[in-house]
Amino acid sequence: MNAPAEFAPHLEPRPLPAPMLDALRARFGERCVSSLAVREQHGRDESPFDVPPPEVVVFCESNDDVVFVVTLANRHAVPVIPFGAGSSLEGHLLAVQGGVSIDLTRMNRVLRVNAEDLTVTVQAGVTRMQLNREIKDSGLFFPIDPGADATLGGMSATRASGTNAVRYGTMRENVLGLTVVTASGELVHTGTRARKSSAGYDLTRLLVGSEGTLGVMTEITLRLVPLPEAVSAAVCFFDSVDAAVRTTIETIQLGVPIARCELLDAHAVRAVNAHDKLGLREQPMLLMEFHGSAASVQEQAETVQALARDNGGADFQWATTPEERTRLWTARHHAYLSGLQMRPGCRAVTTDCCVPISRLAECINATVADVDASGLPYFIVGHVGDGNFHVAYLIDPLQPPERVLAEKLNHQLVARALQMEGTCTGEHGIGLHKMGFLLDEAGAGAVELMRTIKRALDPNNIMNPGKIFAL
Repeated sequence: MNAPAEFAPHLEPRPLPAPMLDALRARFGERCVSSLAVREQHGRDESPFDVPPPEVVVFCESNDDVVFVVTLANRHAVPVIPFGAGSSLEGHLLAVQGGVSIDLTRMNRVLRVNAEDLTVTVQAGVTRMQLNREIKDSGLFFPIDPGADATLGGMSATRASGTNAVRYGTMRENVLGLTVVTASGELVHTGTRARKSSAGYDLTRLLVGSEGTLGVMTEITLRLVPLPEAVSAAVCFFDSVDAAVRTTIETIQLGVPIARCELLDAHAVRAVNAHDKLGLREQPMLLMEFHGSAASVQEQAETVQALARDNGGADFQWATTPEERTRLWTARHHAYLSGLQMRPGCRAVTTDCCVPISRLAECINATVADVDASGLPYFIVGHVGDGNFHVAYLIDPLQPPERVLAEKLNHQLVARALQMEGTCTGEHGIGLHKMGFLLDEAGAGAVELMRTIKRALDPNNIMNPGKIFAL
């Protein structure tokens, strides 16, 4: 296995030329900010990395603003890093070579809702929760739910998924088209609102998941889905993680169209209990949600409950009102922050491997054995309905041996997942942390092909340099 990028020296910053800074200030005025506090805010995400902040932050409000910044940066060979909610976990937005952070949060308008076609076009700074609030009267919703209230530009850039992916897919399936500013400063449009196309290279899919290394996304056209007639959520407790995961595997193999199927181990349940005052039984738990007609929801639930009983699961505890469901899912979305509070002052080294569903129990069981033997505090949550799970190792940042141990455990987990024909990242992306793992997973030839695309589209290497791979 290749060493993670964290233990390699960081790239040298590229200085911001005075004429470029002068031009940015002349164009943007107070929207061009170089104060340390704002720069530090834009130079930190939820990853455990400590990297110097960008040299300047520009708050863009239009496509023309982004074109101006990127054109100027390309002329001076200065890096640009798109910034949304700052919730990434793999160091995507860190300014490893200095440069300009392009803050897109003010580009936050829902541009067009085409309810008859089940599509919407938004600016990149719109968050998923904002979108669903603004379209709630249309009878439609956007289903991709990574937990954090991330921007849709950031979700597209990292090919996010989350709790609903088992039924509704990921950003890859739900982005129809993009407006992107390329490294040369050209504004290009990819895709259409049509449900399918065979017209040339699929540039939309190339850019979705590119982590800001090929262009700055400014507008996104998305699929919407009808709000289900009936929704019901349930929790089920098990004596072991293995029993919970086996119930999940059997549910998927039977073809039950479950909408959400989330695993929380006993540590995670304990954390959300403390954070959200839930009073849940502190055992491995599945949190499930069923969508459809009233009859189909009942049928799905009865099928899964029978499978759970066969695996020793307790009877379902139901949350049928919107308020009860919201309380449970809010607690699930708080699991990461709740887990951090289990060890005050800690940092989390997170994983997000994904394996074929038939190998999920085997992968999780071996992972639990490794981390239990290490003595390092941790918790596990997972979108287990699609084979994706997360281990968060809680480390003391003042104790370097703990970081080394967490990375060793992460190496073991990734090696296991790749051996099972899985992936080193189901939804977080590569960023800084998983550059070596990408080489292990894809191979040198495929990574060199990615580099070739990057060099062709960004010859000056200004678009979020130092992420995914080093040129």
